[in-house]
Amino acid sequence: MAFDSLSNRLNKALRDLSGKGRLTEKNMEDMLKEVRIALLEADVNYKIVKDFLVRVKEKSLGTDVLEAVDPSSMVVKIVHDEIVELLGTQEATLNYAEDGMTVIMMVGLQGTGKTTSIAKVANLVKKKHNRNPLLVAADIIRPAAIEQLQTLGKSIDVEVFTKGIETPATETVKQAMLYAKEKGYDTVFIDTAGRLHIDEELMNELKEIENLVHPNDILLTVDAMTGQDIVQVAKSFHEQLNVTGLVVTKFDGDSRGGGVLSVRSITQVPVKFVGQGEKIDDLELFYPDRMADRILGMGDIVTLVEQAQEKMDLEESERAAKRMMEGTFTMEDMLSQLEQVSKMGPIGGILKMLPGMNQYADMINDADAEKGLKKQKAIIQSMTLEEREDPSILNNRRKNRIAKGSGSTPQEVSKMVSQFEKMQKMMKQMGALSKGGKLPNLGGMFGKK
Repeated sequence: MAFDSLSNRLNKALRDLSGKGRLTEKNMEDMLKEVRIALLEADVNYKIVKDFLVRVKEKSLGTDVLEAVDPSSMVVKIVHDEIVELLGTQEATLNYAEDGMTVIMMVGLQGTGKTTSIAKVANLVKKKHNRNPLLVAADIIRPAAIEQLQTLGKSIDVEVFTKGIETPATETVKQAMLYAKEKGYDTVFIDTAGRLHIDEELMNELKEIENLVHPNDILLTVDAMTGQDIVQVAKSFHEQLNVTGLVVTKFDGDSRGGGVLSVRSITQVPVKFVGQGEKIDDLELFYPDRMADRILGMGDIVTLVEQAQEKMDLEESERAAKRMMEGTFTMEDMLSQLEQVSKMGPIGGILKMLPGMNQYADMINDADAEKGLKKQKAIIQSMTLEEREDPSILNNRRKNRIAKGSGSTPQEVSKMVSQFEKMQKMMKQMGALSKGGKLPNLGGMFGKK
């Protein structure tokens, strides 16, 4: 994820400070030097780094901090608050029209994921905000852009309006607005043409569309992997269009994140969404305070819970947990839980959202972890229903058949069965202790008294 290297360096600098008994000018200078290196290596704008450090130092050497019981914790809070200030003090939401139809333009350079992003945002507002969106294919420059948008629209069950590549983009938009009003759509997303670089022709077309529809939002897609170029692109677009927010793509990649930290301070354009993967659901609202928590290794439990509620079948998870406590948990239940875990995304990403676990996330090879989950699922799926209900009937002949069916070895099948039996035994013991009053009544979690 963006900010990974920054997060590691900042955490090291702050951990070193916490080992000191008192806060002094000397150890503050040492810590600020490390923070400075971390920010510059993350490709944060030099002027922003300079101003950031001045503010942190002034606040950290104040009387309240120096006289605090744990001054290092106060410094962590100051650094956290200043990162939030850089990112934006509160989340920037879409500017929905108070009455009538909301119009959102998506602009950006080619290769930034503009067309995919507009479909992701439309999918998000449809699911989370209960909107009725229409996608408008106004990119007639890039080959196959219309077909791509139609494919994406079909995948999220959202209609795509197009007049083909022969009709000028402004005429397509004009007719789309009439169509949306006639059909009762409340949110119109306009996918505009991009270029390999900013040019006069591109800007003139975008200005024409802006003047035609007077959009409530103009969202600019920027690639997290391009570093400080994010700032230059945002400045150039914002000088000629009323850009109201950024959609940062490839946020899950190995970018340094400095552009994202710099862009709001320089352009005053807030980040509204971040793309965390290639799937249509891999888009998050951008919460500055939560991102600051993640950068400083404090986790992000709120987002983790929200993702669990969206992606997991919570009723099924409760049923499985209840069966665990009752000692009736089977391989079929285990398969269901493995599928639930897969929906949550990479294990490393989940660890980063847990307080104090950020340092262990890099130890996890997500590709290996995903491969392991797939193998476990394949082993269970290669079993008959009878074998899933009672793995004790698995003899060597059955294990050989399962191994062949799942692309594994008989030893791997045996190992997984052994792990399952140990877990089942432990859960039975916990259930018995709970019923005997030696543990809290775990059944109460699921509505039982």
